[in-house]
Amino acid sequence: MKNFLFILIILSTGAICSKAQDSVQIRKFYDEALVNGQCYENLRYLCKNIGQRLSGSAGAAKSVEWSKKLMEGYGFDRVYLQEVMVPHWVRGAKEQAYIIDGKKKIAVPIAALGMSIGTPAAGITANIVEVRSLKELDDLGESVIKGKIVFFNGPFDQRFIETGAGYGAAGIQRFAGPSAAAKYGAVGAIVRSITPALDDYPHTGGTVYADGVTKIPAAAISTLAANKLSNMLRLRKLPLIKFYFKQSCQTLPDVKSYNVIGEIKGSENPNKFITVGGHLDSWDLAEGAHDDGTGVMQSAEVLRIFKATGYRPKNSIRAVFFMNEENGHKGGIKYAELAAANKEEHIAAIETDEGGFTPRGFSFQGASASFLKDINKNWKGLLEPYEADRLVAGGGGTDIGPLKETIPSIMLIGFRPDSQRYFDIHHTPNDVFENVNKRELELGAAAITALVYLIDQHGLNF
Repeated sequence: MKNFLFILIILSTGAICSKAQDSVQIRKFYDEALVNGQCYENLRYLCKNIGQRLSGSAGAAKSVEWSKKLMEGYGFDRVYLQEVMVPHWVRGAKEQAYIIDGKKKIAVPIAALGMSIGTPAAGITANIVEVRSLKELDDLGESVIKGKIVFFNGPFDQRFIETGAGYGAAGIQRFAGPSAAAKYGAVGAIVRSITPALDDYPHTGGTVYADGVTKIPAAAISTLAANKLSNMLRLRKLPLIKFYFKQSCQTLPDVKSYNVIGEIKGSENPNKFITVGGHLDSWDLAEGAHDDGTGVMQSAEVLRIFKATGYRPKNSIRAVFFMNEENGHKGGIKYAELAAANKEEHIAAIETDEGGFTPRGFSFQGASASFLKDINKNWKGLLEPYEADRLVAGGGGTDIGPLKETIPSIMLIGFRPDSQRYFDIHHTPNDVFENVNKRELELGAAAITALVYLIDQHGLNF
């Protein structure tokens, strides 16, 4: 019995010492990020010297070249490009749109949805049918929809505290709405921007055309314009209100691009990997600052912080700048394919693609109740002083999602910053460097570094 108690005391003492060491190390990471952090200035260069980076564009190609040089300059153990073929969609000339009320034309802000086709050269003019859900569209059917422009006006649900849930609920209109409308003979689709904000910024984003369904042009309309159009339809007789829009977007042949990868080799397990990444591409309306310049710069900063503080990880750590998250996900798919083909053992993958706002914690995809209980018991106290201690069930991210299909044992993790402002600027012309706060960005980089360190030291099998 005495021997058993002695062993328990030793184990308990060891756990206390380990937590104390972890606490000291995490403090070093935060000090480095907050005093000597470089991700903010790197983001400035990416946004101001390169700018928009839609897959297949000259900006995307330039960003690949610069990102590789950036990580080489940090002296990571290995920096390389991973070839991937990506879609090449171009917006063309600035879109035009009017509400037509009798002889009066009222200009409204719109933006073509990614991967949409263009309108005829003269544009499209048609009567409007307003719906607030795909079910309402189905209920109306072809007799009402045929020959019309469908106006998807389902609002962003303000009741969700985590705004990503509101985005997901409303997003089906943009992803699937245009194709669903086309099945009933619609000639075009306009979609209320997916945002809780009331403003005149149209929010672009991808739409997906269903196989075997006629493609129709589709655009996002700003929330203020959506409200105006809805009120006009409600107050006037329907035949008097028409809508006109013109866009010249098109999809060109796929082009060669690259994921950009930096790596620190593991001192004990070089073929076991922890990946942290974001996506290098962005929509073409602005600089892609929060979506997702902050994410890729934070990912590189994790490795830089390790080197700057002298921490040599047990497992190999990768920073991955994925290409083509916005309109095809080809970079994430390719990374997962090659990880499986190379027989790499991946412990975890962390994605940062929700903006560079104040860190709140992390979500663990498919995590059981017992796992969440254990991880909170072991690590919440270490992250709590930095207010990044919400360790909850939830999604990992689009780019790392394919890894679960090829490496089922991997844990997918999403970095969760404060979400309240993200969808005000997401996919808009307002997603610029000036809307990123330096300290928030650096706190996020430090929080991700801390989690990568804890996984590297202790694994995820509690």
